[in-house]
Amino acid sequence: MINRLVVKNFALISELELEFGDKLNILSGETGAGKSILIDCILLLTGGRYDKSMLRYGCKNGFIEGVFTIPDSLKEVFEEYLDGESDLIISRRFNAEGKNDIKINGRNVTLAMLKSLAPSLIDICGQNEHQSLANIANHIKVVDYYARHSTDALLAQISQKYASFRAINSKLNEIGDAKTRARSLDVYKFQLAEIEKAKVKEGEEDELISLRKKCLGAEKISNALSEARNLLMENDDDYSAYELVRMANKALSSALSYDEKFAEWADRLQSVVIEIEDIAESVSDELNSFDFSMDELDKIEKRLEVIRSVTKKYGDYASVMKYKEELLQKIDETENAEEYFEKLTKQKKEVLKELYALSEKLSAVRKKASKELEKSVMKELSELGMAQSVFEVRFNDLPDFDSCERFVSASGMDEVEFYLSTNAGQPLKPLVKIISGGELSRLMLALKVVSSGVDDIPTIIFDEIDTGISGKVGQEVAKKLARLSTQHQLLCVTHLPQIASMADSHYFIDKYTADGQTYTSVKSLGREGQIEEISRLSGGKDISTQAGENAQQMKVWSDEYKKSIK
Repeated sequence: MINRLVVKNFALISELELEFGDKLNILSGETGAGKSILIDCILLLTGGRYDKSMLRYGCKNGFIEGVFTIPDSLKEVFEEYLDGESDLIISRRFNAEGKNDIKINGRNVTLAMLKSLAPSLIDICGQNEHQSLANIANHIKVVDYYARHSTDALLAQISQKYASFRAINSKLNEIGDAKTRARSLDVYKFQLAEIEKAKVKEGEEDELISLRKKCLGAEKISNALSEARNLLMENDDDYSAYELVRMANKALSSALSYDEKFAEWADRLQSVVIEIEDIAESVSDELNSFDFSMDELDKIEKRLEVIRSVTKKYGDYASVMKYKEELLQKIDETENAEEYFEKLTKQKKEVLKELYALSEKLSAVRKKASKELEKSVMKELSELGMAQSVFEVRFNDLPDFDSCERFVSASGMDEVEFYLSTNAGQPLKPLVKIISGGELSRLMLALKVVSSGVDDIPTIIFDEIDTGISGKVGQEVAKKLARLSTQHQLLCVTHLPQIASMADSHYFIDKYTADGQTYTSVKSLGREGQIEEISRLSGGKDISTQAGENAQQMKVWSDEYKKSIK
């Protein structure tokens, strides 16, 4: 769960540090105060995309950090970051240029890495998710999420087989007709001849570059070697280094009997004499063997041109060799196209059979899970004031094997759609055509409650789940959230006093102006503050003293209800 949130220079927030409770955390405030800004901050910590417009106006950079406690059941997922600890610290630094750095427990990670971890940390139920139910294609995702412990392995197998199926189809399309194959064969043979003619060797380009550098510096190298040899051994105008060191050694040797250290120095000088003699001999040999001509440089340049022409087209040495093997295979396949086509067609049929069998198995698992989902959702809807509702998950019939190819996908061959009847005696109709805002909110909550019973996700965020809800239904939603908070940490943005009264931790979001600048602030409310906010949400705070008493009663009722479910 998320324990602490630190924000700096994000949207209307200048600086903020907030600690959340482990049960039901309520976020409330006036419309436009910035309640959803906190949700946006958490979204960034779970892989949301950063846009420079999110940075507070006039600021150069910003920062968001979240501290998450990982339950034992999920420690394996985050093992490489935890290093034996229980807390996961995720931070994002961002700037006005649109760049941002992401770290998990001090380690730099990519956005893709962060997004891959997010589904295990937080589940977000908000307006976007409401809209997703309007897309029939998302209905099957709901079923698979509910049944994921039974479907994940099958979906992984199907995805792998589907990738093979597509690869085979791609190869079949590459074969083409006789004219296409003839043109392809010419290209393959031309490329192969070009690679073979070049006879590129591993490391050859680096060797030639080094040799060319030496050739270009031939005059300077020759002069340097000559001067070094002369200074070491053959200096006509003065004593050479060899002679000077030898003379120094001779002078010291004449005083050996007076002090032992003179003998040590003499020995060291003798070593220097030997070393100078050896170096001078090596320099002399190098100078005598040093040979250079413009013809040699020209050959090097031409060879480099050949190598670079090939590597520019086909990549480095390893890539060239790999592509050569691919060309040999393509030439063989193209020259024996009929036989290869027959072989691929047979492989495709076998893979398709396996895909079809796996899809049938997956469909059966989905249908079984859907029956459980239907019962669970209707039970939840009944408790949310929709007792007459009938919820049904409908599957299209699977195609027969002979016509299944155009239906095959990485997620099987099922087509799923949700149907709903919200009133007794009314026929089931497609969900996307009949559901109202309030009914959709309750259905989303029902689905979330049902799914929460089969997952280990520690935190669930409800962003304005109360859309279109009021009165008695709002009270039932509040009770549902209270029960859900016994299993998960909840963060809930709400306008309903019934839901706010159920808070274990309550945060009031306010917007104010200072020095010509607008700021969003967050205040943790104590019990009196909570009662005052419930009164405000009820709409009677400044109208009647009765509103405060009602808020007090609502809070007492919520406390008693939470005690009853413990």
